[in-house]
Amino acid sequence: MSTELAVKLARFQRPELSLPFLYGIEDAHIAPLFGLQPDEYRSLRADFVTQARAAAADLLTEPEFANLVDRLPFAPGAHVVALGESSTADRLSWFEILRHLLELRRPGDGITCTNLAVTGATTSQVLKGIAALGFHRPDWVLCQLGANDAQRLGLDGPRVVSAEETARNLDLLHEEGVRLGGAHWVWLTPTDMDEQLIATFPPFRQAGISWCATDHEETARALRARPEPVIDTLAVTRPGAGHRLFESDGVHLTPAGQVAVTRAVVAGLC
Repeated sequence: MSTELAVKLARFQRPELSLPFLYGIEDAHIAPLFGLQPDEYRSLRADFVTQARAAAADLLTEPEFANLVDRLPFAPGAHVVALGESSTADRLSWFEILRHLLELRRPGDGITCTNLAVTGATTSQVLKGIAALGFHRPDWVLCQLGANDAQRLGLDGPRVVSAEETARNLDLLHEEGVRLGGAHWVWLTPTDMDEQLIATFPPFRQAGISWCATDHEETARALRARPEPVIDTLAVTRPGAGHRLFESDGVHLTPAGQVAVTRAVVAGLC
């Protein structure tokens, strides 16, 4: 395994969440999954923490943004849980940056952030494990799902999870999640994508999978029609000249893309 691939996998994959029965597994057992020694794996994770914290610190140099963080509706002692897929599981994700924003700006509030996102998860898979919220008892749930539902078999084949099934799962996720935890629930739309990069990314071509931006737009419309609060991360991640928001696969966000989503999340919560 190349060093570049090992770094990418360690950034996005959290085996202890993908396989819940591994909860509490030691780094010495996780590191070999990425072709790394335990000290290399720990060093990578520490570097991701440093990067996410630096992104938060940089955002807080903006007085208007810092004031928004002050106004975030999380009470002292609140527990904030994230449900999602790779866009959230990313160790440089908007949720990890949010964690550091709260630690840096509101250290006395004792707000706990728990990231339960699993790379590659569909709404069906997350629904299957929704009972975990009963254990965590969050005060807030921030949920960003739907991108993996929209994965297609082939360039124009069927979705992995149909749009109708996605809408049904979103209903059940909210219904069961609130029943189990009674939390304030906030949706995030899927982010956008770069279809040109997706079409030319060798692993996707070899696997015979693709994504279409119109599918994410459909999921975003379904979320906007819901009565719960919705934060639009689709609009702030549209591909454009002069700014690189997506990694070479066209699906995963660059650190700059995650910062753009963080801005939208903080503004949307205030």
